[in-house]
Amino acid sequence: MAGKLRVYLGAAPGVGKTFRMLDEGHRRQARGTDVVVAYVETHGRRRTEALVDGLEVVPRLTRHHRGVAFEELDVDAVLARRPEVALVDELAHTDVPGGRHEKRWQDVQELLAAGIDVISTVNVQHLESLNDVVEEITGVPQRETVPDSVVRAAEQIELVDMTPEALRRRMAHGNIYPPEKVDAALGNYFRTGNLTALRELALLWLADKVDDQLDAYRAEHRIGQKWEARERVVVALTGGPEGDTLVRRASRIADRTKGSDLHAVHVTRSDGLRAGELGGEAVNLARQRNLVENLGGTYHQVVGTDIPSALLDFARGVNATQLVLGASRRGRLAQLFSPGVGVNTTAESGAIDVHMVTHENVRARRRPTRPGGGLSSRRRAAGFVVAALGLPLLTAALLPLHEHLALSTDILAFLMLVVAVALVGGLLPALLSAVLGFGLLNWFFTPPVHRFTISEAENLFALAGFVLVAAAVSAVVDLAARRTREAARARAEAATLFTLAGSVLGGDQPLTALLAQLRESFGLDSVSLLERGENGWQLVECVGGTPCATPSEGDAEVRATDDVTLAVRGGPLAAADRRVLEAFGAQAALALQQQRLSAEAARATTMTEVDKLRTALLNAVGHDLRTPLASATAAVSSLRSTDIEFSPDDRAELLATAEESLDRLRALVENLLDLSRLQAGALAMTPQPLDVAEAVGTAVAELGAAARPVTIAVPADLDDVSADPGLLQRALVNVLANALRYSAPGRPPLVTASGLGGTVEIRVVDHGPGVPEPDRERIFQPFQRLGDRDNTTGVGLGLALSRGLLEAMGGSLEPETTPGGGLTMVLRLSGVPAPATPDERIEEARP
Repeated sequence: MAGKLRVYLGAAPGVGKTFRMLDEGHRRQARGTDVVVAYVETHGRRRTEALVDGLEVVPRLTRHHRGVAFEELDVDAVLARRPEVALVDELAHTDVPGGRHEKRWQDVQELLAAGIDVISTVNVQHLESLNDVVEEITGVPQRETVPDSVVRAAEQIELVDMTPEALRRRMAHGNIYPPEKVDAALGNYFRTGNLTALRELALLWLADKVDDQLDAYRAEHRIGQKWEARERVVVALTGGPEGDTLVRRASRIADRTKGSDLHAVHVTRSDGLRAGELGGEAVNLARQRNLVENLGGTYHQVVGTDIPSALLDFARGVNATQLVLGASRRGRLAQLFSPGVGVNTTAESGAIDVHMVTHENVRARRRPTRPGGGLSSRRRAAGFVVAALGLPLLTAALLPLHEHLALSTDILAFLMLVVAVALVGGLLPALLSAVLGFGLLNWFFTPPVHRFTISEAENLFALAGFVLVAAAVSAVVDLAARRTREAARARAEAATLFTLAGSVLGGDQPLTALLAQLRESFGLDSVSLLERGENGWQLVECVGGTPCATPSEGDAEVRATDDVTLAVRGGPLAAADRRVLEAFGAQAALALQQQRLSAEAARATTMTEVDKLRTALLNAVGHDLRTPLASATAAVSSLRSTDIEFSPDDRAELLATAEESLDRLRALVENLLDLSRLQAGALAMTPQPLDVAEAVGTAVAELGAAARPVTIAVPADLDDVSADPGLLQRALVNVLANALRYSAPGRPPLVTASGLGGTVEIRVVDHGPGVPEPDRERIFQPFQRLGDRDNTTGVGLGLALSRGLLEAMGGSLEPETTPGGGLTMVLRLSGVPAPATPDERIEEARP
C-alpha cells in the first residue's frame, strides 16, 4: 500500500512552512506515530532548529561534486529505518549528480511507493506551471521546479499564508535572513507588490485543487444541484456567425469575477444530421473554438436530440452558474408554433442564470430550405418529365374504363402517379402533378364531365382530399429523400474518417498515409501540406502530382493551424465536403507534430542510452581498471624497491600478483573490445567444426581446474558444433566464471551437452541463489551485476558479451531454472555430424 503525501504550500520563503512541518511531526509523535526527520533545512533560524530537538533525525548522505561536499537525503537509510512518517523539506530541490534520482520529489515518490507517509514543503514559485509567471513578476528565475501533478496528487495540501506586511516585518527583525541580506531582500524579491502577487497565485492554484476535491465529492455523493462556490459561465454555440459575439460577451461576464471559468459548448444531433450550410458551420465553430481558447476558456461538444436538455445537463455537470445564449434568428411566425431553444432553456434552467444576448444576425433570418433541396437538378428535371408524360398517359388509359371505375379508383390512380413523381423529382414536380391531376380528374372524370364545376359535394371533398394527401405525401417523400442523402453523406464521411484513423494509427508514416487517404477519398491530383516559416511557405509533405508552393496555388485550402495549411489540386470541393477536409487538415497538423516529437524522442532516447552506457562504463571500468592496475603497480614498485630485501617466496608472490592483475586487465580490455566490435558489426569470425568436450576442457583449464573444480559430463559421441574456436572459448569462460562465482559451497558447477535435431545444447548448471524470472533479461545488459554486492569481480560484461558472441555465430544463450535451485545457462549452436570412419564409408558404398 502506497504512502500518503502531505504538502505545506507557501507563497514565499519565510512564511513558516518548515516550522509547520516540524510542528506536525511533534503532534503526530505525541499520538504515538513513528516519525523521523529525513531531511530538514533550518537556514540557521533558531525557532526552527529548536523544533528539530525531540525528533529522530536520519543521518544525511554526503556526496562530493566538483570538489565540494554536499549533504543530501539518504533514501536508502530512510527505507532501512522504515518509519511511519518521514519529514522531507524542500520538495523541489535538485539532488547532487551521482545519485539515482535527479530531483528530491523523485526520492519522495520512492518513499511513498515503499508505504511511508511523507510530509513535505514547497513554495509556489517552484510549481512548474507558475515558474515563468513568477519570473515575470519578480524578475528572479527559478531553476528548481516540481511538476504540478506531483503536488496535486498529495492527499492534503495546506497553504501556509502570511500577509506581505507581516512577512516583511519578520524579514526586518532578522527572523528569515541574516542582517546583512535583509535590505537587499526587502528591496528586490520581498517587495510588497511581489509578495501580494505571489500570495494571489498560491490562492488561485490551491483553489483549483479545492475544485477538484469538490467535484470528486459531488460525484461520489451523486449531488446534481448547483453549488455556487465559484462563477462558471457556459456559452452555447450553434455554428452561426453570431458565436463570436456570444463568446466575447461571455468572456466579459466571466472576467467580472476573479478566478471564474469559461466553457463553450456546441450540441450536435445524435443522428449526426444538421440542416444548413455544413461547411459554414464547421468553419465558424473552428474559429470560435480558437477564440474561446485564446480567451482562456475551454471548448466542448456534446450530442443530444433535445438541445435545451443537453445544454442544461452540461451546465449542471460543470457546476455552471450562468448560461449565455444568443437571441433566436427564427421568425415570429415560427416562434408561434415553437417557443425556441432560448425560451425552453430559460424555463428549465432552475438556479442557473440565463443571459439572452442580442446580436446583429437576429434580423438575418435563417434562409428557408429550398424545396427539393435534397435532390439534384437532374432528379428534379426527371420528375417534371415524368409528370408531363405520366399525366396524359394515365388519363388516356383511364378514359376507356371510365364507365366501369368509380371516382375513388381514379383518384387513387392519380395519387399513385403523384407519389411516383415525388420519388423521382421531389416536392416541386409532385405539387405540380397534384394540381394538374386535380384539373384532369375534375375535367374528365368528375360529373359533370368536360366542365370544371362539381355537382356533388362528396366529389369536391374527395378532390380536395386528393390534393392535400398528394401534397403531404410529396413533402414526406422529399424530406425522406433529403435525409437519406444526408445520411449517406454522413455515412460516407464516417467511413472515410474511420479509414483515415486506421491508416494513420496502423502506418509507420502517419502523415504520408493521411495525405494519401485524403487524395484517394476525393479523387484529387495532389495534396500538399505547407508550413509558414521565416522565408515564406515551405512544403512539408506532398502526395500525388505537382505540389503547391503556396496555399493560393491549390484549388482548395484549409488552415490547420496558424502556420500549417493543407492545399489540394483536382477541382473545387463542395461546401459540405470541406468539413471532412478540415478534419483531415487538423489531423495532418497533429500527425506532423507527432512525427517531429517522435523524431526528437528517438534522438533523446539514443542520447540517453549513450549517456547511460557511458556513465556505466566510466563507473564500472574506472574501478575495475584501477584495482588491478594498482595491484600490479604496487607489486612492481615493491620489487624495484631497494629499501626492503624480499625472500624468494615473497618475490614469487609479488610476481604472481602482478601477473594475475595484468591478466585481469587483459581480459577486461579484450571483453570491451569484443563488445564494441559486436555493437559495430565488425567482429571477425572463422566458423569450423569443434569438439564440444575439447572446447569445454580448454575453457575450464583457462579458469584453473585445480582451484575451481568443475564437473564435466559431455558424451563422447556428441556431434561437433560449428563455431569460431576463440569466440566459443571466450563465451564458455565467461559463462563458467559466472557459474563459479555464484555456486553454492561444496556443489561445483556441472557442464553437460546433448544434441537434438541438428542443434547442440551445452548446459552450464549451478546451484546458487538463482535469478527471478522477471529479472533474467537484465543480467544480459552490459555493466549489470544483478544482486552482486562484490564490486571487485568484474564490470558485468561477461554474460552480455557471451550472448553477443553466440548470436554472432548463429547460436543463442538463454537462462533456465535449475531443478532444486540455481541457474542453468543453455548455449545452443548448430551441430556438425562427425565424419564417417573408413569402415562406415565402405559399408555405405556397398550395393
